[in-house]
Amino acid sequence: MAKPVLLVDKKDQIATLTLNRPKSMNALSTELRDALEGAFADLTNDSDIRVAIITGAGRAFCAGLDLKELAQGKGLIEELAQKRKARMNLATPFKAFGRPVIGAINGPAITGGFELALACDILIASTQASFADTHARVGIIPGSELSQKLSRLIGIYRAKEVSLTGNFIDADQALAWGIVNRVVAPENLIPTCLGIANDIKSCPDDMIRKYKTLIDDGFQLTYADGIELERKMNSAHFQTLQAETIAERRKGVMERGRDQQDAD
Repeated sequence: MAKPVLLVDKKDQIATLTLNRPKSMNALSTELRDALEGAFADLTNDSDIRVAIITGAGRAFCAGLDLKELAQGKGLIEELAQKRKARMNLATPFKAFGRPVIGAINGPAITGGFELALACDILIASTQASFADTHARVGIIPGSELSQKLSRLIGIYRAKEVSLTGNFIDADQALAWGIVNRVVAPENLIPTCLGIANDIKSCPDDMIRKYKTLIDDGFQLTYADGIELERKMNSAHFQTLQAETIAERRKGVMERGRDQQDAD
């Protein structure tokens, strides 16, 4: 019996998705892409899930599109072209999910795998992680926002070096350039991601969703337009506030602050 190409584990309001094609470096075959879309559609409708974590089985995070499969038939190319025309890409299911997605980058994230990583909200890398954009070498124009997001993350000159050479950058370089939040030992990768997920869960779910939307939508705007978006969302939100809710949440913040100081 064939093993599923995507493993989904739901526990304590956290969904962990594992790309499960280790022999193919978790390359994104049609089956795996469909499984990802289906899994996130399920999670989007599951109100119990607060955070998702995505990682890869074996030595790689994701090698990108399955080029072997892509080279076998024009139909697959046409299928992808139609999805791009409909403005669907690897980031679309993540956006529809609407809750934080943490990327547990366990190994190489290459081209489409790099795009999949950049679709996450928070990136934690293993010391064995690396990143490469080989679109130019393969002869494909990126279609999942990498060309625009990467330059905004690390600066246009660094982004051009990464994308026009196709060279790999290791986990430490990715950290220095601000691609990942932190780098940890392989055995600490999932525990670290779960710790962050639990910290996110300790905040009110409605606030996490609204704040994530504000950051994501503002990221695509000019600074002035982003400030205007924040002002509008702030004004709308204040119309819903109640003194009792603020008092209760203030109490929780103070208690958590004391706990963290005691832990230090």
